[in-house]
Amino acid sequence: MRLYPKVIPTIAREVVQTLMQDGDVEVETLRIGDAEMDVAAIMKEYLAAEERVNGATREALERRGYDHSRFNQVKREMADVRGFKMGDEGIEYVIGQMIESLLVSRNVEEVFTEDNVLRKKIFGIFKRHLDVDDEIDREARARLKHLQEGTSAFEIEYQKTVELLRRSRGLI
Repeated sequence: MRLYPKVIPTIAREVVQTLMQDGDVEVETLRIGDAEMDVAAIMKEYLAAEERVNGATREALERRGYDHSRFNQVKREMADVRGFKMGDEGIEYVIGQMIESLLVSRNVEEVFTEDNVLRKKIFGIFKRHLDVDDEIDREARARLKHLQEGTSAFEIEYQKTVELLRRSRGLI
């Protein structure tokens, strides 16, 4: 799962609205927008931290004289050193931060539901919005059935098609 900046407001809105509709949290009508911004801020901070890790990774690659093919390996090292959670662990971390935020936010009057129930609901919302990479991959491969997978022509067209699909869905 990958968190895209453009889906952050949608996720934040859905999290707050779903939790309110289900009676899990109470938010005054005038503070709904602020509560959504609190939730969005957590996701934005996570992306900013990821960008800092990416920057440190690029610097480490340059210092060590590695090529870009080792980016993911070095990024894992940089993330471990900085205590940054990636992938599904990162999503779990963000959800934990959201729950903590709901409990202390001045914009949320009351939280009525236990953390594990909130975690499941928020994860369901994340899953709906972040599993688009799998859908995009399937759709791109379906569009490129006429090309032999593993060839350079396939790889080039695959990258173009994935970017086109992401752009058409408003992800980039």
